[in-house]
Amino acid sequence: MIAVDTNVLLRYLLNDDAVQAGIAASLIKGGDTVLITDVVLVETLWTLSGKKYRLNRDQMAAVVHALFEEPNIRFEDGPAVWMALNDYLESDGADFADALIINKARAVAKAQGGTFSGSYTFDKAAQKLRGARIP
Repeated sequence: MIAVDTNVLLRYLLNDDAVQAGIAASLIKGGDTVLITDVVLVETLWTLSGKKYRLNRDQMAAVVHALFEEPNIRFEDGPAVWMALNDYLESDGADFADALIINKARAVAKAQGGTFSGSYTFDKAAQKLRGARIP
């Protein structure tokens, strides 16, 4: 297994630098399993939704779906990413990162034998997500 950083994943997705995009594609399409950590995924989506690329919610969801379809790609926590994606799409303005924070917390609580009682946030949009709590 190899892991890629945000800049490698962005070059692969954007194909905006011929040399680096080719290298990124070789890594991602090569024979190794490619790990995308939660941090890399969130940084990538944050960049794509920012001032330069301005992807909307549906386009961001399409990026995540496309990554799930790549046979060599594995997420740090695929089920949590998938649940976060669904929560993100159903939310009224919450960021993907907020949805992932809540779903990762839920997964960690379960893995450690605990009960997830909510993720507390002051973020008004995030408070609308399933599992969010107001402090």
